[in-house]
Amino acid sequence: MERVSLTRTVDADPDTVIDRITDVEPFMRAAGFDDVTVEGDTVVIQNHVGLFQIELVVELIETDAVLTYEQREGIFESMVTDYTVEAVDGGTEVTATTEYTALDLPVLGTMIDSTIVSRQRSKELNRQFDWLDEQVQG
Repeated sequence: MERVSLTRTVDADPDTVIDRITDVEPFMRAAGFDDVTVEGDTVVIQNHVGLFQIELVVELIETDAVLTYEQREGIFESMVTDYTVEAVDGGTEVTATTEYTALDLPVLGTMIDSTIVSRQRSKELNRQFDWLDEQVQG
C-alpha cells in the first residue's frame, strides 16, 4: 500500500477548520477536480490527469477523523483518505493522508504508476490546504 500524507497549520480555530472541511462539495472542488457531485454519503469525482479522464466514486465513512472517504469505484484497487485536525499554537494543524493500492493501467503506452499518483495527490491536497487558508482569512 502506498501513502501520501501532508500537514499544514491553518491560522484558525479547529471548529472553523472542521466546518470548512465537512462542507464536502466545495472542499473537494478545492482540490482542482473537474467535477464533484455529492449525493448523501456518495461523492463522484471526475478529473483530467494528463491525457485521460479519471472518475472515482467514493463513500464518506465514519472514523475518528474529521472527514474520511473510501473508493467504491475507480482506478485504484483500494483508496482511503482521511483528514484530521489538532489545535496547535498559532492555529490548527491539518493532516491529510491518502493510502492506496494502485492498479497498473496502461494509458497511451504509459503506466499510471505510484509516482504519478503520489505527485498528483500531493498537488490536490496542497490545493485544498490553500483553499482552507483562503477561507479562514478575513
